[in-house]
Amino acid sequence: MAEFSGMVAIVTGSSSGIGERIAQRLSEGGASVVVNSASSVEAGQKVADALPGESLYVQADISDKDQCQKLIDATLAKFGKLDLLVNNAGWTTLVPHGDIDALTDEIFMKTFEVNVFGTWWLTKAALPALRASTDGHVVTITSVAGVRPMGSSIAYSMSKAALNHMTRLLAKSHGPVRFNAVAPGLVETPWTKDWQSQHAGIAMINPIKRSATPDDCAEATLALVRNKYVTGEVFVVDGGLTQVS
Repeated sequence: MAEFSGMVAIVTGSSSGIGERIAQRLSEGGASVVVNSASSVEAGQKVADALPGESLYVQADISDKDQCQKLIDATLAKFGKLDLLVNNAGWTTLVPHGDIDALTDEIFMKTFEVNVFGTWWLTKAALPALRASTDGHVVTITSVAGVRPMGSSIAYSMSKAALNHMTRLLAKSHGPVRFNAVAPGLVETPWTKDWQSQHAGIAMINPIKRSATPDDCAEATLALVRNKYVTGEVFVVDGGLTQVS
């Protein structure tokens, strides 16, 4: 029997990048996986169709509370249960920290609507089903920017810090459902493919001399899924960046 046989997992923002790789690894391990994206429908359906195990694609924008519930309802209608929620969907844009005027209200609000409000709404909607699981678990993909004063914008860093603390608060008060976070440094994804100067800067100062990959993040996620006695942890996956900066 495969390692994750019988598990039903939702992976948000899984039409590419980190989310896609997590979905693939879970499916390879035997889990039934719900692939999700806000707008990349064709790409999301393609990812779901290519998974080796049972899958479902659901378009839903997590920054809309009603669509969060739609995602949970569609999962339960198809599979009858939910064991794992991977909160991977997020949004950012590059804004220099020293340029306070460039961080507009529109950018600030969108960052929080997706990264914080959406993640909170979806997690809350998933909790009844997760409580019914024998090992209900939430893994939220946050960022090293929520641990140290760095990141693509001040708003982004604030949002990821909020998610890290949300993880600890939920773990303390809503067991036996487990809540953990994976906090990567800069990751090579389609979203960051044009950030060459940022990747080069990380390679110069990072002890491991490269940016993270989606597989690095997926491996950390699976490690948390496997260890059923771990909750409230923020697993920093940054190649040692926080040790030198």
